[in-house]
Amino acid sequence: MFGLGTIVNTLAVILGATVGLLFKKVLPKKLGDALVLGVGLCVLYIGVEGTLKCTNPLVMIISMVLGTIVGTLLDLDGKIHRLGEKVEKKFSKNSDGKSTFGAAFVQSFLLFCVGAMTVTGSIQSGLNGDNTILFSKSVLDFVSSIIYASTMGAGVYLSAPALFIYQGVITLVSYALGEVLTAYMIAEMTAVGSLLIVGIALNMLGITKLKLMDYIPAIFFPILLCLFM
Repeated sequence: MFGLGTIVNTLAVILGATVGLLFKKVLPKKLGDALVLGVGLCVLYIGVEGTLKCTNPLVMIISMVLGTIVGTLLDLDGKIHRLGEKVEKKFSKNSDGKSTFGAAFVQSFLLFCVGAMTVTGSIQSGLNGDNTILFSKSVLDFVSSIIYASTMGAGVYLSAPALFIYQGVITLVSYALGEVLTAYMIAEMTAVGSLLIVGIALNMLGITKLKLMDYIPAIFFPILLCLFM
């Protein structure tokens, strides 16, 4: 069924975040920190595996350069964080100014939306109504949202509507474009997205503090570059 995978995925994130927030009350901080690092290693593996599927490194490099320029000029990372802060102030009565609400939103959004399974799954759903990949992704996102919500807070909830819109747009565009999206384009979009997944893992492990939202536009540049390269 067209679009069913995105609906299921969104509901899985909401349900997982709810379970995570309930679990947070009994989760020791030491255990929570250890779980974040453990998931970070798994995310690193997923990102590296997807990146190695790149068929033309030049497309990836140019996409990252152009995407970073666009994202930085638009200040996407800053806008997303400010949005998270506004939502938190609206719904939170006891904010100490050091909440991880915005960070939870950004990191969970990137984890749920930037990976290889998001791009390929949404495209398959749009092209032929096959939601198999998105159903598998829903299971992974359910588990991840539990851990994220239990350790970082309610900001994970905000990633659910963002996920619905993001995957929904890719699905609709794929449906409209049909055969225009070649296997080459999909492979390069997947590789660039996986590279950003590596960045998520590095941030989770405390190695870097990359403003990953500024790199998001890079995912879509392979569509244009593959026409000429």
